[in-house]
Amino acid sequence: MLKTRLLTAIVLVFGLVSILFFMPPIAAILAFSLIAALAAWEWGGLMKQGGPARVMYAVVLLLFCWQLHVAVPEVVPLLLATSAAFWLLVVPLWFRFKWNLTGNDLFGYLLGALVILPTWAAMIALHTVSPWLLLSVMAVVWVADVSAYFAGRRFGKHKLAPSISPAKTWEGVAGAVVGVLLYGGLIFSCSPLVGTLPLGIPGIVLLLLLLTAVSVMGDLFESLLKRQAGIKDSSNLLPGHGGVLDRIDSLTSTLPLAALILYLVRP
Repeated sequence: MLKTRLLTAIVLVFGLVSILFFMPPIAAILAFSLIAALAAWEWGGLMKQGGPARVMYAVVLLLFCWQLHVAVPEVVPLLLATSAAFWLLVVPLWFRFKWNLTGNDLFGYLLGALVILPTWAAMIALHTVSPWLLLSVMAVVWVADVSAYFAGRRFGKHKLAPSISPAKTWEGVAGAVVGVLLYGGLIFSCSPLVGTLPLGIPGIVLLLLLLTAVSVMGDLFESLLKRQAGIKDSSNLLPGHGGVLDRIDSLTSTLPLAALILYLVRP
């Protein structure tokens, strides 16, 4: 299992780097669209929908992506703002009341679009500014995840959300914060991103803390949906890693917020 997981990770990293830095922009748009379609297909599984309904949902979401890109790109900031409001205001209530995804099909499909479409739009927006910017924001999530894992294993005693994800602890969250702040200091002091965001040190620290918090929320949100659906992974598309949603769960909350902040602070 470890060998399979490592091999899949190497292939994914090689593919991502190749698309971001060595292929024309259209390749990135197509790759991001494929990710959105596969995530939509898996979302149908969380709703306990059959195969035809899941395929149709993936196709419909692809059409929405295409329309957003070619017809109404001006609505992207509004879409990102709606996503940010969902993660910051609605998701905490979702955790509190344990709302269920499978009770209303229309609501479930609309919610899936709200989770997946802004993620797709954010990937394109950040990549358009700089492939390094997209990769760096994604790395915030990866650093937070790895730091939380090791801090939780070493120091974890106080459960973060035992009814949703029993393995996660507050000590793990603290480790994620420390790891992300150290990573942010490195990135903003000696990388091509210097000057991309017109923020001082306090603003950058607040931004990194906010991104870390919503990354944890994205992870917990998908964990809750999977627990309610009675499944361990969103699919088996990625050997050793589960599904696409399992890999981008924290990115669905983090990337749209990062892209929205970019729209707000850049002239």
